[in-house]
Amino acid sequence: MKNYSIQKSPFVVPTNDGKLIEEHFGNATDGNSNISIAHMIAPPGWSEPFQTPNFEEYTYIIKGKKQFIIDGDTVVLKAGESIKIEKNTRVQYSNPFVEPCEYIAICTPAFSMDLVNRESE
Repeated sequence: MKNYSIQKSPFVVPTNDGKLIEEHFGNATDGNSNISIAHMIAPPGWSEPFQTPNFEEYTYIIKGKKQFIIDGDTVVLKAGESIKIEKNTRVQYSNPFVEPCEYIAICTPAFSMDLVNRESE
């Protein structure tokens, strides 16, 4: 058994909002519930409902910009910037800008629909 694993075929999460989600490690890919690492591209005009996840989420912006509404504060990050959002924090993610936003998201414990606590739109 090797002491490492290489991910060459991430799990592509089905979406209906135009967002690309490629999970490299996590619940859907390798059953790891401790951490998830995903590459994402959010199209212009994309947004999600507010949520209060039971996990910490780290986001690193590769290209474009992403907007976060966190406990009433509006934060916009651009390429090369990153953020950590503590678990049990009410947040909304969006890309109200004209260019796609490419980023990496890391969640601890791993992302799961059971932990995300999305509000109804």
